This record gives sequence, structure tokens and C-alpha cells, in this order.
Amino acid sequence: MVKNNSFDLKGTQRENRIHMNTNEFDKAKIFSFSESVDYSEGGIISKTVLKKQTGNISLFSFAKGEALSEHTAPFDAMITVVDGRGEVVIGGKSFLLEAGQSIIMPANITHAVNAVEKFKMVLTMIKSS
Repeated sequence: MVKNNSFDLKGTQRENRIHMNTNEFDKAKIFSFSESVDYSEGGIISKTVLKKQTGNISLFSFAKGEALSEHTAPFDAMITVVDGRGEVVIGGKSFLLEAGQSIIMPANITHAVNAVEKFKMVLTMIKSS
């Protein structure tokens, strides 16, 4: 389990509990992103879909009110919402995404993810030199 500090809408710091599964998904097997991760009451679950030197694909579920605090990454990354609705903040600008929608977060620009309701998302990060 990983701990991630974030802030609620009132600016109060809290500690999130992120349950991580680092085993890759089975290959040559049909799956559904939305059915491949459950919700955790008051927490975040992260599952590794693929992990390679050139990039990662991860599946997340967020309980309502949970968040990944503002940070930067050295590579572009794309979020695709597969269930519910979530807020993505990029460079201080807020975007509300629903199931089926995606957004690209540019490298080295601050971003955060907030669960305005429970939701699931796929994070795709492509690494480059």
C-alpha cells in the first residue's frame, strides 16, 4: 500500500491509501477495464495492465472524494475514464471527464486527479528520451 497526501476541497490535508497490484494483466485474454478493478471504500486501487521500459498502462479506481495530489511527470500521459466522472487539473485548469472521454497531460506540467464521484480510469504513460 502506498500513502499519498492530498487536499480536500477545503484545503485540508489528508492521507490517501492506494492499494497497488503490480502484476501485469494476462496476455491473449479478453478483459474489460471497468470490470477489472473494484472500488474501495475511502481509497484508491491501482492495477498494472502493462509495464515496459517504454511506458506503462495502469488501471485505477477512486472512491468519491479521493485524489492524487498535484505533481509533475517527465513524460506525456493520457487518462481515459472508463466509469463515472473525475476531475483532472492540468496547469491549474480544471477538466471534468466522463466515461469514454480522454485527456493528455503534457510532460513537466503540474497535474492532479480528483474523484468528484467514484470513478475508474486508465493511465497510459509513454516514456521518451
